[in-house]
Amino acid sequence: MKRPVHLIVAAVAAALALVATTTSAIAHPTHDGTGKEAGFDLVREDVSPGGVPQERQSDVRCEDGIAGIFPCHKVDLKAFLPLSEFDSIWANDVWGWTDPRTDRDYVLAKLFEGTAFVDITDTEDPTYLGTLPSPAPDPSNNGHIWGDIKTYANHAYIGSEATGHGVQIFDLTRLRGVTEPQEWTQDGQITDLGQSHNIALNEDSGTLYVIGAWKDVTAPGCAEVDGGPLMYDLSEPASPELAGCYGGDGYTHDIHCVDYHGPDRDYRGREICVASNEDTVTVLDVTDKSDVQMLARAPYETSAYTHQGWFTEDHRHFLLGDELDELEGTVDATTTYVWDLQDLDNPELIGQEDNGNTSIDHNIFINEGLAYKSNYTSGLRIDDTYKVHRGELKERGFFDVYPADDATTFAGTWGNYPFFDKGIVAVTGIEEGLFILESRVKSSKR
Repeated sequence: MKRPVHLIVAAVAAALALVATTTSAIAHPTHDGTGKEAGFDLVREDVSPGGVPQERQSDVRCEDGIAGIFPCHKVDLKAFLPLSEFDSIWANDVWGWTDPRTDRDYVLAKLFEGTAFVDITDTEDPTYLGTLPSPAPDPSNNGHIWGDIKTYANHAYIGSEATGHGVQIFDLTRLRGVTEPQEWTQDGQITDLGQSHNIALNEDSGTLYVIGAWKDVTAPGCAEVDGGPLMYDLSEPASPELAGCYGGDGYTHDIHCVDYHGPDRDYRGREICVASNEDTVTVLDVTDKSDVQMLARAPYETSAYTHQGWFTEDHRHFLLGDELDELEGTVDATTTYVWDLQDLDNPELIGQEDNGNTSIDHNIFINEGLAYKSNYTSGLRIDDTYKVHRGELKERGFFDVYPADDATTFAGTWGNYPFFDKGIVAVTGIEEGLFILESRVKSSKR
């Protein structure tokens, strides 16, 4: 199995170096003070390293390539909530929830200190509703720099690299009617793992995937999985039940799982996952959680750290980001890899699309034919996938949350949530705060 290496990154100072201490393939950071957190001084600046003041902003239209201080194209700033408003020093992941009873929209922003809830129904005047504190016993643990959130059946599932965090469970219906900040308590916790790197969720099957849990794993039969997916049945959303685990390809950094309806008839109707496994794209059939089958393990020439990706909506293609290829110089610019998955047993890399930028790519999500990419110092980038069958993507819009530069370093945006209605996208800036954006971009597919 793959063993950890140390990823040494001076994220705050925008200076970065890498050190590998392992034998074979690249593996996950150990998050012991030598990773992205190196140089992190636990201090919130009045003006972020990206040049963004800690002041709320609202209703700034993108005109002539600029929205206030932010470079942009076809994406408007509806609101910006600085970290100071959350009394926080660091933001990472972001997700969303729309209340099925009231149709109100909420953002869940993962912070160093916990998870902030924000009602964004009025997109120009969002309401901060308070923070759910981290359950990790050491509030200063640098593992809090990493976190992930997914939602299902009116519940949120929250993971973190912080030792002892496990996975928090929160009943989102408790937000109904709340109009002022308060400190929240969790409704449950998965405690048979010490930490995790990512959370994935297949809403069709009701399965939660906990990814990158390699420390203090006590889930029965899963102690030796070494960061591979732990799978939980959400038939009872407040009480997840372990359904299985898989370590056949070692550590998994991220994963996207679907009830497959793509072109490969051999697997239609089965639950298929595409895992970003550090140096390969790995395809799994997880229909039987007790007997997961690896269908393919696909390396690629320029791999440096196979990070995260997302199925296109027809399940024909998979868009992949490699977090270290720009940094290590295996590519010349910010690159998205286009995989053809018409044969799940034989993934084919058919394109490597770059936008000429120098920033590092991080997280990709696809909605209504558009790929929403959080690319660290160059911000949110929106690509049209209408020519994805040719291995091509076309950038249609962007909003740069880190106007200072587009350096090849770990700063700027961490994640985005593009699944609200009417083009509303929530974006986190690591040392900036929460951006509520409105995209005017449309896909040529629609």
